[in-house]
Amino acid sequence: MDDPISPSKPFHIHPIFCKFNKSHEPIPMKPVIEGIQFGSIIIDGVQYDHDVIIRLDGRIEKRKKKLSKAVYGTSHRVSLEEVQFIYERGAKRIITGTGQQGLLEFSEEAAQFLESHGCEIEACPSRIAIYTWNQSNQPAIGLFHITC
Repeated sequence: MDDPISPSKPFHIHPIFCKFNKSHEPIPMKPVIEGIQFGSIIIDGVQYDHDVIIRLDGRIEKRKKKLSKAVYGTSHRVSLEEVQFIYERGAKRIITGTGQQGLLEFSEEAAQFLESHGCEIEACPSRIAIYTWNQSNQPAIGLFHITC
């Protein structure tokens, strides 16, 4: 019996499950953010009750906001130390949900670090940022603040 996924046969990815870049190469699908409310976010059917980082490869991690709180006494200002933890080589932008009321911001040092690495910050209230995330088709990291 023939192996349907033999290395000698072409392997096609169904377009429903994949996006393609300009060279028609498949781009892995990123996690889809299905919703957000004060105190929680739903990503690919899983509810998270804490701020999250979505990595370039789609992994979801808890935000290490203690890194910023140690510097500024609050987690509403992203520190250089935290952004160095968040940033990954190859990221062209960080799509940031700044919370329900838009209180999260980047420190000047954090913003300069990202700019020096060619990474744009796209920050807006979390309800708007999830739409931006779901529509994005370039390498991006997600940072979502789920409260204020």
